[in-house]
Amino acid sequence: MHRRATRWLLALLAVPLLMLGGCAQLGYYGQSLSGHLSLVRAARPVDEWLDQKDLDPALRRQLELARSIRNYASSELKLPDNDSYRRYADLKRGSAVWNVVATPELSLQLRTWCYPIMGCAGYRGYFKADQARELAQKLRAEGFEPYVYGVPAYSSLGWSNWLGGDPLLNTFIRYPEAQLARMIFHELAHQVAYANDDTAFNESFATAVEQIGVARWLVDRPGALREDEVSRLRQDQVQALLKTTRDRLREVFQSTASDDEKRAGKIEAFAKMRADYEAMKRDQWGGDTRYDRWVLGLNTAALAIQGSYTDLVPDFVRLFEREGSDWERFYAEVKRLAKLPKEERRAALAR
Repeated sequence: MHRRATRWLLALLAVPLLMLGGCAQLGYYGQSLSGHLSLVRAARPVDEWLDQKDLDPALRRQLELARSIRNYASSELKLPDNDSYRRYADLKRGSAVWNVVATPELSLQLRTWCYPIMGCAGYRGYFKADQARELAQKLRAEGFEPYVYGVPAYSSLGWSNWLGGDPLLNTFIRYPEAQLARMIFHELAHQVAYANDDTAFNESFATAVEQIGVARWLVDRPGALREDEVSRLRQDQVQALLKTTRDRLREVFQSTASDDEKRAGKIEAFAKMRADYEAMKRDQWGGDTRYDRWVLGLNTAALAIQGSYTDLVPDFVRLFEREGSDWERFYAEVKRLAKLPKEERRAALAR
């Protein structure tokens, strides 16, 4: 992007940022803007990368695959046909951003933050890990239970398409085929529909699109399908375990027990989750330890944000089928639901 365009964008956004008031807010939006612009500036069209004769062969294969997946997303899944994920950037780091989520000690209700344009969401993102950890420490001092995690990609909801769109990144480009397709389908789905202050609706919708889309993508790709089956089965088993734990915690938190009793129930629920995970790993996975670091490090906030990605997916899949498995009709209905008040939206989706 030209420097003049960058300066123009900064000037354009300066007024609303100043109207928000508060040094902390200005600092946060400043890092968000500069971080996103640095990411966009680092990206070049995939075709330019492929024209490099000395390009790493493995990266070449993945970029060619990503190009095919991206074309399929628009032609077959009717996802937006724009410049997003048609450019690639190497950020020289392992995550695009680091998100902070938090819940009260005895609740699964995510703390929310509100932003210009996108409304409120149950997470706060930073382009530097130390800034995310700093916020987590502040939240912990305020009595919240925070969780910090790296994110391989994020969606600008289509707002940066005129700058070249959201790019493919080194943080996920080397994923296995099905996982790469999921990432691209999921992030593009966020450009289709977005409901303010409803993280679960937004993420579960995108997850439903990725699941249905990848199942179709893999139909004619038996090699990738076989590679994906074991991984998906284990991921689904882990998600089922996490849902059971969320349900158990919700029952504890909503009970009439004292806070001390609830704390004891919380400890017991996490102990049960870890014991069940170890048994599943031993008895069904042959000792596979790939999920150890993640599962064993989960807390209440982590379980809550995971639920946002999965709990409403069955409702969206049923809605897709109800709309005749027609992508355009499905998207139109999701957009309609996104405009409703939250409680009315959830009730309509459940029906």
